[in-house]
Amino acid sequence: MRKLFSIISGFLFTATITAQDINVVINEPDVNRVLSTLASDDMQGRRAFTPGIEKAAAFIAEEFKKSGLQKLKGNDGYLQTFTMVRPKMIGLTTSLDGQPVDMKNVVAITCKPILQVTESTPDFELVRILKGANFGTEARKYASMSKNYIVLVDTSFSSNFGRLITLKNQLFESDKSVIFILTPTIPKTFSIDARHEINTQYLSNVVGIIPGKSLAKEIVIFSGHYDHLGVRKVAGTTDSIFNGANDDAAGTTAVIALANYFSKLNNNERTLIFAAFTAEEIGGYGATYFSRQFNPSDVKAMFNIEMIGTDSKWGTNSAYITGFEKTDMGKILQQNLTGTGFNFYPDPYPDQNLFYRSDNATLARLGVPAHTISTSKMDNEPNYHKVTDEVGTLNIPNMTQIIRSIALSARGIISGKETPSRVDVSGLR
Repeated sequence: MRKLFSIISGFLFTATITAQDINVVINEPDVNRVLSTLASDDMQGRRAFTPGIEKAAAFIAEEFKKSGLQKLKGNDGYLQTFTMVRPKMIGLTTSLDGQPVDMKNVVAITCKPILQVTESTPDFELVRILKGANFGTEARKYASMSKNYIVLVDTSFSSNFGRLITLKNQLFESDKSVIFILTPTIPKTFSIDARHEINTQYLSNVVGIIPGKSLAKEIVIFSGHYDHLGVRKVAGTTDSIFNGANDDAAGTTAVIALANYFSKLNNNERTLIFAAFTAEEIGGYGATYFSRQFNPSDVKAMFNIEMIGTDSKWGTNSAYITGFEKTDMGKILQQNLTGTGFNFYPDPYPDQNLFYRSDNATLARLGVPAHTISTSKMDNEPNYHKVTDEVGTLNIPNMTQIIRSIALSARGIISGKETPSRVDVSGLR
């Protein structure tokens, strides 16, 4: 009898959790608690490479632990730590067919203090970016450093060549090197000697997982960036802490709330990954590193959440989706919200190219239906990147409703019953 009672009690508890009212799990007090903690002065603006961001990471990891998330395979904890390399050039000599090349026409991207390469150096592939090619796309492809490359760039790209220097400002630790050389010809012989002072620093994403059931190899990602601008003096005010409540403690709060909700629901057929990215504000390095750890074809959707704390241009109970027209994901999400009174709209600021400016961009460029959900009025957001971006300026009830709506809109995707179309990257520049 006691055993039967235990079985019945266990069944009732499971049923209660499964059918639990979303308003109970995703509630205003908890949203306010998490948001207020992340955007507190105690976090010192959560700037990358500071103690403040480490404190924020520890808090997010603890929230993931409380929700019962599992750790990503290969991680000891919830921190996905990676090494960033900052090379400072101290010397560069290059010659093609015995003739010296001006330093401004050579960009060496490497994590090695001494890099010496000639035409006989093994494991270096000689490739070209020809006139008429998509220079940005081709350069990024080689700069991913999947192999050792000597990249000969046609002189028709001379006006853009100097921009390649930005690719070496921050590098992921790698044993590969890529050398770009601006030249109209293919040399028979070449010699490059690049000397750098190498400095390394560490950054951490915070990542948790709910394994899927019947479709465990298929992945759905919920993400937001938790870094912000840190501390700096601002003329005309004594406040020096950029709290980043809306940008993007709000999105990170949503990720934590969704992790807790889906963990309690425990009915996802696809694997759910929850990620709080670092270093978005200084180049999107956290999202880039994270995205490279997955086969893009396994990722069926990405919900990147950024700046949802203020009302959208349409008012409450609404948000927009960047790149709405690039896949049918937005339509799928809206269909799942029929009767709720909540509306997802296409991005009203297409001239700002937001689809490729946030943490969804790396996977989107690889065809993944990876979109950012936001409410930020990019033409008139008074506290954007200012010390006044504080919790008191946000609409917590509306933000809570947005998080609930994201959860409800994702139902078909996480169950595997709905799969968004892929981004067409054939004409991507």
